[in-house]
Amino acid sequence: MTFDNSRTIINFRINMFFATILLIAWLVVVYAAEIIKFPLLKMSDTVWTLVLVGIYLVIVLVPMVRNFQFVFFSDEGNNIVLRYFFAGIVGGKKNSISISKNTFTGYRYEKKYLGLVKSLVLHQKIGQSVAQYPPVYITALSGEQRKKLFRCLDQYVPEA
Repeated sequence: MTFDNSRTIINFRINMFFATILLIAWLVVVYAAEIIKFPLLKMSDTVWTLVLVGIYLVIVLVPMVRNFQFVFFSDEGNNIVLRYFFAGIVGGKKNSISISKNTFTGYRYEKKYLGLVKSLVLHQKIGQSVAQYPPVYITALSGEQRKKLFRCLDQYVPEA
């Protein structure tokens, strides 16, 4: 099975783009061009600017704080493959994990900050020891995608 969360990441980037455009347009209309010179809904320009900047920060920073990552998963062939990268304002380094199904020993699912940040740590047998990969943040996966991911990984966990 193969899937990714590209739709979620694209929606996040589109929302971030429109929020940036709207904030810049507001600043130009109110302060640079001085087109709006009267209070809107009995609030001054400064109050509106603070409200819009607050909304902008929520739209941009909340997904960054929650560690939104693009995640591609595939278990086709002999390997389990996870590709991922940070999906914030500045894209992060692209990473890939490829584990042979024969050496895969399991995974650990972690929730932090009251379940706002979800991560997956994969384990692989190397020689006589078990190695852990760095966490892959799966917060941006939908609930259904997480269930599919766990069902697939559970198939390859060896019986104890």
